[in-house]
Amino acid sequence: VSPLKVQMPALSPTMEEGNIVKWLKKEGEAVAAGDALCEIETDKAVVTLESNDDGVLAKIMMEEGSRNVPLGTLIALMVEEGHDWKQVEIPPPEAAAPPAIHAAAAPVVPPAAPSPPPPPKPASSGQLRLSPAARHILDTHGVDPKLATPTGPRGLITKEDALNLLKMSPAPKATPAMAAPAAPSPVPTPAATPPPTGSRPNIPPLSVPGKPGAPGTFTEIPASNVRRVIAQRLTQSKSTIPHAYASVDCDMAAVMDLRKDLANEQIKVSVNDFIIKAAAVTLKEMPEVNVTWSGDGPRALDSIHISIAVATDKGLITPIIKDAANKGVQEISANAKALAQKARDGKLLPEEYQGGSFR
Repeated sequence: VSPLKVQMPALSPTMEEGNIVKWLKKEGEAVAAGDALCEIETDKAVVTLESNDDGVLAKIMMEEGSRNVPLGTLIALMVEEGHDWKQVEIPPPEAAAPPAIHAAAAPVVPPAAPSPPPPPKPASSGQLRLSPAARHILDTHGVDPKLATPTGPRGLITKEDALNLLKMSPAPKATPAMAAPAAPSPVPTPAATPPPTGSRPNIPPLSVPGKPGAPGTFTEIPASNVRRVIAQRLTQSKSTIPHAYASVDCDMAAVMDLRKDLANEQIKVSVNDFIIKAAAVTLKEMPEVNVTWSGDGPRALDSIHISIAVATDKGLITPIIKDAANKGVQEISANAKALAQKARDGKLLPEEYQGGSFR
């Protein structure tokens, strides 16, 4: 039975890969166009993927919990109504075939040259000259710098020379082999050759669960797509956008009095709601500020959509209060509360957090 392919879609403009959070349909279950198939975690939020066709879900190719699935990857197969979904044709893994050919061809070449790595020739008998990076690398790994072949000016041993020496030198493997005959019993001391004093290991070891952390160890913490993109965007904005900072003292007494008056009428608004309204009105009065920068130059925006920051368990996200300049403080407050709750529940739609003009 010829299948209908369901591929990982681009659910946001910046999405490059996604995680399968939950399948909402089971294999063999009928699916109508518009039905929710699964929940996908994008680089912004968890979005529901809807079916574009009628049919039967025949095979789930990417199970729940699959992470970092690239765009265009086959995640499920469907068949048309009336066909036997159990007889669906599963296409071969096209992406996996080319690497397998290269992997099979690659080992054919290396066997012809297993013996050529000759021991590196020592440097000149004069005084050794090392760059700081090369000295650190060789000291860290306990390698004699005299074995390096200098390529720098006036016989300087460069960082590349040190790295090439580490690739060619069998010193790390030879040390345990020399210690093995003297201590045949399972003693871990030969493997841990202490580096010279004043240096530190290149890569700290992973901590072992259930044991106290040793100095220099660390624990890997898996990052969600949202947090990974947050880190990328913050780094990008700090390194590519000129930053200028200014501060001003504001007398908020009138705002606080107005809040009390509104509270007496059972209308609850926050100071942040007033700030959103003030920023939107300012952008309306000063349109030259409501501008973004594109590759071709400044781009004046016709809309005033204010992005507000909402902290969630998965990271920070910025839903949008659209046309904030034309809304009252009470409406802004209601919109902000509704968007914040949807953000914490992971139910924001792409149009609710994309396209902000000011934050």
